[in-house]
Amino acid sequence: MSTHTEPAETDETTGFGWWISRIGSLLALMIVVAILLAAVVVPKIAGAMPYTVLTSSMEPTYPPGTLIVTKPIDDADLAIGQAVTYQIESGKPDVITHRIIATSIEADGSTVYTTQGDNNSVADPNYVQAGQIRGAVWYSIPYLGYVNNWLTGDRRTLVVGALVGVLVLYALFQFVGAGIERSRRRS
Repeated sequence: MSTHTEPAETDETTGFGWWISRIGSLLALMIVVAILLAAVVVPKIAGAMPYTVLTSSMEPTYPPGTLIVTKPIDDADLAIGQAVTYQIESGKPDVITHRIIATSIEADGSTVYTTQGDNNSVADPNYVQAGQIRGAVWYSIPYLGYVNNWLTGDRRTLVVGALVGVLVLYALFQFVGAGIERSRRRS
């Protein structure tokens, strides 16, 4: 006597593809949140400033495209070996990030710093005064500087708005999908 049974229906919410899509979505969300935290939120809270490395003068430590986050530092804490971001000319916005390689005391008693890029064979030609230093490098994120440079002004506002919109739509999609799934299970 032969009995024939219908194959059991596979539940779409437990299949391999379902798990991969859920893990992938969660991982992508975690990466985006981590990048936003590291590049925007943490610097804002800590009073730090993000900058993008544009030249190869600090390779291999900070290659071009690296986002560096510089945190203000007391003059007394500045030390030889420290990478600092400083104004090229006092009062002007252009900055350089190089390493302090020596300190000197001027005739007026103020300390000045000699800096050099890790990839440069000679020291920078001008001393750096403490007032020019914006801060010491706190941490860096490779390649994120390219994104930081691309996202400026109106483009940043547009992209952030679009990302918020996509995240809201994704959340709505998840809620609607969960509601539909719940309705199917009741039927």
